[in-house]
Amino acid sequence: MSDKVTVVVIGCGNMGSSHARAYFKNDGFRIVGLVDKLVEKRAALAAEVGNPLQFDNLAAALKATRPAAVSVCTYPDTHARFALAALAAGAHVFVEKPIAETVEQARRIAALARRLRKKVVVGYILRHHPAWMKFIELARALGKPLVMRMNLNQQSSGKEWGVHKHLLESMSPIVDCGVHYVDVMCQMTGAKPVRVHCIGARLSGQIKKSMYNYGQLQVVFDDGSVGWYEAGWGPMMSEVAFFVKDVVGPKGCVSIVKSAAGDEDTGSADLDSHTKTNSLRLHHAELGADGRYVRPDEVISTADEPGHQELCDREQAYFLKAIREDLDLSDHVSDAINSLRIVLAADKSFRTARAVRL
Repeated sequence: MSDKVTVVVIGCGNMGSSHARAYFKNDGFRIVGLVDKLVEKRAALAAEVGNPLQFDNLAAALKATRPAAVSVCTYPDTHARFALAALAAGAHVFVEKPIAETVEQARRIAALARRLRKKVVVGYILRHHPAWMKFIELARALGKPLVMRMNLNQQSSGKEWGVHKHLLESMSPIVDCGVHYVDVMCQMTGAKPVRVHCIGARLSGQIKKSMYNYGQLQVVFDDGSVGWYEAGWGPMMSEVAFFVKDVVGPKGCVSIVKSAAGDEDTGSADLDSHTKTNSLRLHHAELGADGRYVRPDEVISTADEPGHQELCDREQAYFLKAIREDLDLSDHVSDAINSLRIVLAADKSFRTARAVRL
């Protein structure tokens, strides 16, 4: 169909492959190019998604295909460069998180998109997850202040550890993964972050001396809410309590209960395990005259939740909607910059051994 949005996907790894499959399944898109320096990787993906043209660099793909959209699914240290090039070529942009390596780069992307009237959607996959949306909704009803406790540690080996080591060339887990969960905290509180502190440790001799593969940040908001996020990558990480998502407020607490009885976890390195919830447990703090709880805990099943691929499908459906319906994405991009600002402040805190005021 002539009204299909033509798209070039750059990066044919885990996320690039998932997003390419989403475009291929969506009748509103037509993939016109795949970009990756590794011929075998892009060729294998091309065979899955209709055999579009293949390129080893984005500039050649932009010149040959003149796409309406570009999907940036490369390592984070290239996100800003590729997003800016795509916008300059007249394309809308989907870019995996984090949007950039620095706040200044992120603001340049936002400014260029605004000037050229192009859409930028950032890959905050949890914003499209019904169970996480419900989690945020329930947390907002717990009163203020909130205490938010979250982590995602990944025990990785083989190919997964190779990916993590590559990521660690440019950023820590606190930055790369932290933007997701800090964004969730910001949605829950609706408040401004005022102070960030971070501790961390370098647990592997296989990464550069200036980088740390374990970190924990603490953030304080102007409504009195506080949150911590913990993330670590590598073969030494524990599979015990690697997935904690828990929010406490004056009226009670809500938690993601990841596994049900008999449910086999696939491990912390598995992409589906990063978004899988299974159920939400809502605890009510109200006490009666006898000092006992007025209401029992509620368990809200999320067993029919979407998997990782379906979430990518939903992200790209939203990208298409934004393009076709000319959605105002100002708040979306502003939120992406805000969460990046917080995790970069945490990284600064680790490196200076001081709390950082925002």
